[in-house]
This record gives sequence, structure tokens and C-alpha cells, in this order.
Amino acid sequence: MLARMGIRDWPVDERPREKLLERGPAALSDAEIIAILFGSGCKGRSAVDVAREVLLRFGSIRQLVGADRARFCGCAGLGLARYALVQAAAELSRRQLSESMRAGPLLASPKATRDFLTARLRDFEHEVFCCLYLDKRHRLIQFEELFRGTIDGASVHPREIVKLALQRNAAAVIVAHNHPSGVAEPSQADELITQRVKEALALVDIRLLDHIIVGDGLSVSLAERGLL
Repeated sequence: MLARMGIRDWPVDERPREKLLERGPAALSDAEIIAILFGSGCKGRSAVDVAREVLLRFGSIRQLVGADRARFCGCAGLGLARYALVQAAAELSRRQLSESMRAGPLLASPKATRDFLTARLRDFEHEVFCCLYLDKRHRLIQFEELFRGTIDGASVHPREIVKLALQRNAAAVIVAHNHPSGVAEPSQADELITQRVKEALALVDIRLLDHIIVGDGLSVSLAERGLL
């Protein structure tokens, strides 16, 4: 049986890296993009072969990026080095989004805020509670993850949110967290946390503009629900 050809044996215009340089990244398939990240294949398999098998196992790029370390490294052809590459690429995208939001439109638009937070939070397999610190014109000063794990009254500390908001000279704050279950409906605990944070910030004349809950591609604004 003939050995599989390596990518170097492919026609130049079919090699992922050369295709990207010639035609741009949008011309690449998901597997080709992942193959460029991986850089090389395994014995008897090209980087594209490995990438295709990985996508088949995880089902999508989103599931691949959101996989925890143990699940990722348990897949044949993967390991800690490639886990680090994928996580670094995902974080680079998130930071680019954060920079564009700071330099771009105001976050006064509920849709812009929800889109930003959905992109940041929807892929986590655990709950993450975060804050957006805003200036007087509601431009983003900083996005920060504060608490991880099960979000409840014991794990979210309003005093810490107030302290960090003062340090950043914020005039307003938006808080958010995700529901890994995919269901974005607020619980009674979510409503209670919202009121505690709002009251703590009000003591130092900082407004809580919203608490947004992110589900599986969907989000709910407590302000729009009249719960703030």
C-alpha cells in the first residue's frame, strides 16, 4: 500500500498555508485552519487529516475550543502543546474583540453588549461571572472575569466588584455570567445577586446598567426584563 502523501507533496495551491497567503483565510476550510495551527501531522497522517478527525470527534470548532484539557488531550493526535495553541488562538480572538469594542461603538446599545458577551462567554463549560467597567460615555474601560464555578450568593462578592470599579474609575458597570446548560433564563439567585451588586455600587455613586445572562447563543438582559 502506498504511503499517504504529506502536505509538502500536494500541489502548491492546495496547501493550507500557501492557500491562505494567496487567497486569504476565508478561503480555507475549518480543517485547513486548524491544520495551520497544528503545524504538522502524525505518523501516516497529514496535519489536515488530523484536523479533520479532530473536528469529526468534537463536532465543531466551538466544541473543540470549549473542551477541557483532559477531554482535548484524550483525543488521538492531540496533547498539551496543541491544547495550548488552540486556547491561545481563541484568547487572541477574544482580546481582539475587546480592543475593537474599546475603540469602537459605545456599549450603550443592548445588542452590542449582548453580542460582545455572547462571544466571550458562551463556550465556557463552567460558570464565569464577569464585569464590564464603563466610563461616563459608556465606553468600555475593561472587561474582567471575576469569579468562576457555581455562581451563587456566596461566590459573588459585591465589595470586590465595588473595589475594582473604583480602581478603574468606572462610572457604570455591566455584570454578566453564563449558564453552561445553555438556558439563559435568570434564576431567583441571579435576581438576588443583581440587587446586592446594584445596592453596593450605588453607595459609591456607580450605576449598574445591566446583568446579562448568556446561554447557548442566546442572552437575557435583566434590565430589559425590568428586574434591575
